[in-house]
This record gives sequence, C-alpha cells and structure tokens, in this order.
Amino acid sequence: MASDSEIGIGFVGAGWMGTTLMQRIIEHENGEIIALHQRSEKNARETLLNLGLSQDLYCKDYSDMLENPNVHAVFLCSPNSSHGPQSIAAMNADKHVFCEKPCSTSYSDYQKQLEVAKSKPHLITYVNYLMNFDSMEKRICEMVKEKQFGEITQIQVNYRHPINISGNKAWKLKSEIMGDAIGMGIIHAISVMLNIMDANNAKPESVYATKNENSTRGFETAPIYNIMINFDNGATGFCFGNVDLANGYDAYHNIHGTEGGLIFDSYLDRPNKIRLWSNKTTDGKWVYPLDPSRCPKTSAWPEDTTTPDSGDVVNHQTGACVNHFLDCIIEEKASFLSFENSASTAELGWAALKSANSGQVVRIKQ
Repeated sequence: MASDSEIGIGFVGAGWMGTTLMQRIIEHENGEIIALHQRSEKNARETLLNLGLSQDLYCKDYSDMLENPNVHAVFLCSPNSSHGPQSIAAMNADKHVFCEKPCSTSYSDYQKQLEVAKSKPHLITYVNYLMNFDSMEKRICEMVKEKQFGEITQIQVNYRHPINISGNKAWKLKSEIMGDAIGMGIIHAISVMLNIMDANNAKPESVYATKNENSTRGFETAPIYNIMINFDNGATGFCFGNVDLANGYDAYHNIHGTEGGLIFDSYLDRPNKIRLWSNKTTDGKWVYPLDPSRCPKTSAWPEDTTTPDSGDVVNHQTGACVNHFLDCIIEEKASFLSFENSASTAELGWAALKSANSGQVVRIKQ
C-alpha cells in the first residue's frame, strides 16, 4: 500500500480501551475510521460525537462493516468472547485485523485463527500485547541480546492489576464472556517474558501453574494464577498474576543472569523503579539508570524512557501499537505480534490454563 494512502478502519467496541485507540487512529496521518460497530447505539453515537466524527459512521451490523469495500482493516475491542469469531470473519472478508488480547477465549477458535491467517499471508494481523512497546522493555531486550547480563538463569514478570469492572465493564466478571484471567491480563506478563527470553535465544519447554478461586469482587472464574515456566537453556521463569486485587499496577520484573541482573518495581518512585548491575558495563555494581546521580553516563537511560506502571490505558503505549499496526499495512510487512508470530505467547497461556486445571506439568507446543 502506498505510504500516502488512507487506511479505512472498521472499529468494533468503543469502550475504555477502544475509545483511546480510536483517538490514536485519528492522530495517524494514514488512518481513517470508516465505521463503528457497538452493541449500544447510544454509546456509539456519544463516542463519535466526543471524537468529532460523523454520526453516520455508526454501523449496526458487523457483517455490513465487513462487506464495505472502503474498510481495509478491522480493530476488535469487543468483549473477549467475540475476538475469535470476529477476527476469523474479518480475515475471511480479506480485512487486516488488529485484535485486543486475548486473541480468543476458545482453543478451537485460536486454531482457526492461525489456519486462516496462514492461508492469507497478505493480511496483516496483530494481537495487542502492548506492554512490549514500553521503551523499558525494548531496552531490556537489547541488553539481553548484548549479553550484558550473561546467560539468563532466572526471570520473574508479574501482572497484578485490579481490572476495571465498573458500569458496562461488568461483563469481565462473567467467565462465558471474559474467558479466563490469563487471557484477560496475565498474558501481558507472559508475552514480555517470552520476548526477553527470545532475546536470550531461549524457548519455553514446559509450564506448571496453579490457580486460586478466591475472588473479592465476584469473578466467576479464578482471578489468581501462579505460573512457573521451564526454558530450554535451563532457565526458570515465574509469573504471579491477579486481576482481582492489587495496590495499583504491579508489573514487577526480576531478571538474573550469569553476568548481571535487573529489577523493575512499578510501585516505587521513578528514580528508584529500575536498578541493574552488570560485570560488563557497571563493574558489578548496582546502578539506577533513571537517576543520573546514581548511574554513570554510559549506563544511564533516556529521560523519556517509558515504563509499565499504570493501569490507566491513557498512559499505555496505545499510540505506538496503533502506529506499528498501520505502518505494517503500509509497508506490507508482518507484525512481530501477528497471530502467527505471537503464537508462542498464546500457546503458553493455553498450556498454563491446562496445567492449572489438571495439576500437571504441561509441555509447550512449539
């Protein structure tokens, strides 16, 4: 597609995240929202009004959106259980697909997504594991590739976040619609961990997970998971996930290697959030790369480094993920988070769910 071409967008689900993503599309020079499909016509029209868009963009039927030749790509921010069927229908209609996580709430739909995506390699697909767009995550992967920490032996990435269930978001309490807590949010931590370990050329081999059914806010399915992952380089990964209760947004990282380590604590004040050491770059001493007074210039990180420490989507890297998806369409290149390229994240999520339900170690499908 030519770089000056308008990409017609059909948008589904103008909720909390959806409205933010719509704003980011409007800000992109090549993005144009052609249609908005929403269960509530009243809410859809209010959203269009607030964003300065025409009321005529409201589309009652999803099938009409897919039949519109001016819609080149579909953004899916609908309730979780709709992601699988809607993405499959969109690809079958020859539309590019931006899909909120989880990619699906059923394994059969997930397999069908992969099947259709593989049969249509010209389509750009993307799953919104957006924590990977924080510049902190990118920097960590670069350091791991450069072997600044040596060989990674242990890694922990948490996702504890009391997801918003107020008002029309109460559907997240229902297992039939939400799916499970791993897909609802914990999958973010899994995606980040796998990207870091991929930079170390390590792949997951097996997973053992447990779950806790205790819910203080009325979730129909377990909101708490504890996940242990074994990698083929001998490393072990841990993820503690909780979508019910947390004191803020906990995306704690603890990475330990043969030559160094890094700790990120999202609860701390910015200068103290990240500390690291490396035999290769800091003489084995702990430094704070976000605090110039406690870090040599050679190890300091840019002032505009972004970190995953807010549960408010307005503070997430929504602009970066929208730009990435639309740029992939323009440049006709696959996203690193396409259905196929992010399959390792989805497969590990499904395996962790299977392990927690069975009480058994589950091998990871590669």
